[in-house]
Amino acid sequence: MEQSFGNSYDHRASLRFFSRWWKVLVIVGVVAAVASLVVSLLIKPLYKSSAVIFPTSSNRLSKAIMDYHYSLDFMDYGIERDCEYAIQILSSKRMQHAVCEHFNLMEHYAIKGANPLFKLEKQYKSNISVKRTDFLGVEIGVLDQDPQWAADIANYMAAMYDTLCHEIHADRAESAATVMNGVVGAMEQELDSLSSTPGARWKDELIKDKCEQLADLQTRAMQTNVDKDLKVSYKYLVDVATPADKKAYPKRLLIVLAGTLGAVVVCIFGLLIFAKKEDEE
Repeated sequence: MEQSFGNSYDHRASLRFFSRWWKVLVIVGVVAAVASLVVSLLIKPLYKSSAVIFPTSSNRLSKAIMDYHYSLDFMDYGIERDCEYAIQILSSKRMQHAVCEHFNLMEHYAIKGANPLFKLEKQYKSNISVKRTDFLGVEIGVLDQDPQWAADIANYMAAMYDTLCHEIHADRAESAATVMNGVVGAMEQELDSLSSTPGARWKDELIKDKCEQLADLQTRAMQTNVDKDLKVSYKYLVDVATPADKKAYPKRLLIVLAGTLGAVVVCIFGLLIFAKKEDEE
């Protein structure tokens, strides 16, 4: 006597099912494949171009050059923190507005109707990506129907990165320079006042200390003034984006396979339900 443990699977029931409905499944599969192919042909192809940059170290250039005690090298590649900064700047609204305005993407994407800005932002985020590479680089990927436009947008973003970095650093350096120049001016006035006031030996020692402090402050003020007006590149451009000669999307074979398989699976479930109801009757 045969005993069955656990759930047993009857292969004969499956064979009976497919022998009965194979023609329906074949017809559904063929129709789904043709429909998926037609849909994939109607989708406009997109081409992808990518530019890769290495963010440079965020060390202060003026301090690295002017201060021999400064141990960090401004020529170093950026660390993980600099990579995250670069991704944030490249993904920022300021970058998005600059790209949309420069390339007139509202017209290029043929955006019309209600909520145009919302549609533009959605299309922008769908076509443009910024991601970190395995070696602390940043890849700017752009999809577009025109391969030249995709390359131009990626290269423009790489160039615009320097502009935005300079604006951020210049703004901070401007504030620092204002503060440092004020401190230096106050120290100079204090020294003038001490020099013109008669005093004992303690005054000479105080003036000497104040002069040393003033020299240090003047050096730091000079560094902030240099940083304020200095325009340098904040990246190494590793790969320049070039127009692609092969589309990146859609993958027609994947669309046809997914559409066909999905239709056949849905059809099988439908036939199983129909067969169950038929048996119950």
